[in-house]
Amino acid sequence: MQILVNDERVDCEAGEPLAALLSRLGWAQPGVALALNQQIVPQAQWADTLLQDGDSLLVFQAIAGG
Repeated sequence: MQILVNDERVDCEAGEPLAALLSRLGWAQPGVALALNQQIVPQAQWADTLLQDGDSLLVFQAIAGG
């Protein structure tokens, strides 16, 4: 199946957990936030959130500054 990750098509397994996809793409790191289909998903729910064909995922990296 395919989903959009930051507006790029990505192939993944049907029902793949969000946490597994982020790990595979190298984005499972501190400071990452994401929105799945325009809804923020708390990090505590990443392992339990299963992806579906056509989902849209936006991944953000928090940046500290001052």
